[in-house]
Amino acid sequence: MSVELLLLIGTLLVLAGIGLPVAYAILVASMVYVLAAGSSIGVVGKRLVDGIYDSFLLLAVPLFIVAANIMNAGTISDRLLNFCVATVGRFKGGLGHVNIMASLIFSGMSGSAVADAAGIGRIIIDMMRKNGRFPAGYAAAITAASATIGPIIPPSIPMVLYALISGASIGALFLGGILPGLLMGLVLMGMNVWMSHRRGFATEPPIPLREMPAVTARAFPALLMPAILLYGIYGGVTTPTEAAAVAAAYALVLSVVFYRALKLRKLYEILVESARSSAAVGIVIGAALILNYIVASENIPDALARALDRMDLSPIVFLLGVNLLILVLGCLLDATTIILVIVPLFIPACRELGIDLVHFGVVIVVNCMIGLITPPYGILLFVINAVTRIPLTEIIREVLPFLAVLMASLLAMILFPGIVLFLPRLFGYEG
Repeated sequence: MSVELLLLIGTLLVLAGIGLPVAYAILVASMVYVLAAGSSIGVVGKRLVDGIYDSFLLLAVPLFIVAANIMNAGTISDRLLNFCVATVGRFKGGLGHVNIMASLIFSGMSGSAVADAAGIGRIIIDMMRKNGRFPAGYAAAITAASATIGPIIPPSIPMVLYALISGASIGALFLGGILPGLLMGLVLMGMNVWMSHRRGFATEPPIPLREMPAVTARAFPALLMPAILLYGIYGGVTTPTEAAAVAAAYALVLSVVFYRALKLRKLYEILVESARSSAAVGIVIGAALILNYIVASENIPDALARALDRMDLSPIVFLLGVNLLILVLGCLLDATTIILVIVPLFIPACRELGIDLVHFGVVIVVNCMIGLITPPYGILLFVINAVTRIPLTEIIREVLPFLAVLMASLLAMILFPGIVLFLPRLFGYEG
């Protein structure tokens, strides 16, 4: 290991340790590396700008953020919630099921766990807490757990980022996330049923069947969005980036023209907030691209691949080891940093061991989403705490059973690749 690389690692650890945001810590550490190596500091700026502006795929990220924010501001979320209450609210622990089903549907629109939790999640937490139906901590915990599904079922911002660093097919990644997302929803519903029977949670009065067509009709335009996105991508009509633009435009038309629930002033606020969120993600992406350039210059991925080859690990053992590492890192780092900085180290080893990059990518994204609700960092836990003021200790205590079943579903995806690869192969993926 070179002196320059040791300086980079030391600077990064010190800056991150004193609380500097990871993106800025990476940028400063990269500059230290470049200066120590005797190169021009302009290399850092060039790599940052080239990495961001040369990738058409990255345009999907701000567009999906805009789409999610528009849907949260309009009445789309309310109509989807009414549809979910009518369909699954009648079962034991009804509003818990509504929470999970809403996340499954909303995940087909936003591609962001935080957007899911802070938007539709905040609404349903208030519904669950009303009249003491559910404890506040439980309502917050199941909201955080179900929000992890958001970036699994397409569209998915983390999968866009993984496609950027791995070269894997974004279409196959999106398809590969559908069954794992449904599996996560199923195990969360199973845990909700068990907890509801054990603790005597309420069941909602059933909506009469004669009202179902009207409820469905009000939600139907919003329910069309996932279908439009998937048809656009897999029907060859649009690229994933163009599909993200279609999603944002469709959400805008629904909110402004069809539902008439969005004023011009509110639209301006949405665009400003979306720009801020996109800029925050962009800084992390730019910093990670610089670090990846340095890592590639030091030939670290190839050295790691050769070391793993000498250890003669089987693909399953490798996958279990990497996922255990990601689970640990997920307690401390956000998903974007893990995908852009840590995961590229393992891509050459995956190719060496014959591990399908789509399978690996979906499993890693699921793992990173589980990290969003893993104490002590768990960014979703902090988001829910911030928007509801429910004590963090209550949320953490209630989220542990949901965390356990999500980890079990992750293990199933690792051991049985068909859960991920069935749909991509059905649509012609040959990886």
